[in-house]
Amino acid sequence: MIGPVAATRPAVGDRAPGPPAPARQRGLAGALVGGASLVLAGVASAQPAPPAQWPARPIRLLVGFPVGGAADLLARLHASRLQEALRESVVVDNRGGAGGVIATELAARAEPDGHTLLFTSLPHVINPALYRKVAYDPVRDFQPVTLLVNVPLLLVAGPGLPAKSVRELISAARAAPGRLQYASAGNGSSSHLAMVLFASMAAIDLQHIPYKGTGPAIADLVAGQVGLTLASIVPLLPQVRAGRLRPLAVTGRQRSGTLPEVPTVAEAGLPGYDMTNWFGVLAPARIPSAVLSRLDTELRAIVASPEARERYAAQGADPVGAGPEAFARVIREDLPRWARVVRESGARVD
Repeated sequence: MIGPVAATRPAVGDRAPGPPAPARQRGLAGALVGGASLVLAGVASAQPAPPAQWPARPIRLLVGFPVGGAADLLARLHASRLQEALRESVVVDNRGGAGGVIATELAARAEPDGHTLLFTSLPHVINPALYRKVAYDPVRDFQPVTLLVNVPLLLVAGPGLPAKSVRELISAARAAPGRLQYASAGNGSSSHLAMVLFASMAAIDLQHIPYKGTGPAIADLVAGQVGLTLASIVPLLPQVRAGRLRPLAVTGRQRSGTLPEVPTVAEAGLPGYDMTNWFGVLAPARIPSAVLSRLDTELRAIVASPEARERYAAQGADPVGAGPEAFARVIREDLPRWARVVRESGARVD
């Protein structure tokens, strides 16, 4: 049985800043953070010369999942605000497939000039253990920029499943081992492994139905083709609020401010269960420190803005706004943690 896996959260001091500091202070602080984080990322070679002007052309923001899922929705929110701040187009490029590996490989091979970025999430630290071989190193090939938000997952039942609580769900699964089906965003996705962890801790046998992204999984769940899913709260909220899906529990340590009446999984019957997805921006390794600093400054300003926080609250996301050092620490600590979950679950994608 897999033990509980606590989500990594930056310390309070790493959370989104208050009002922006004077430009000179921001530039100095950003440069210092950028330089330190490059060392943390293991970049030993010299940086390329910074571009004469950045951005000099539209920025491509790679997203490893299809349109409609949490990664896509949050990427588009931040891309539109970043575009306003930089006065240059920021184009969201969805490259779904292989749990985010396709987009991640593209980002790893991109020129480190700040014109290609990766909007990433928890699968970044899961995939190296899940796939027999990936064509990148999740630490050496990337420079963390900003950890933007944490998003709990939501366990929901579709119209064909009568369970109204976690305990009723567990009882139904034990009464019919292997017959209760759940949808996920794909093999090895955070929704898949979160349910693997849930089933292991509950000592139940569920049938996994993988989809190519959260959007298609939710569509079949609403249609009654599968019984339940455990996915990011962001794309599930509209269906929950419309009464098409029944929320059973949230996966974080605390209840969601968006759905305060819904208990945590731990409260509802599985003490110790804790799983939160994070979303942030990575750049190819060796990005010039001046570009890194500017990106981090603008992204953290977006996270701190009242407009973004209003959108986060509406979508069930918790603002973080952690810079390169803190984000690098999250990645380093989560890699061995989720490697253990993958190993003990037996999940594998070849």
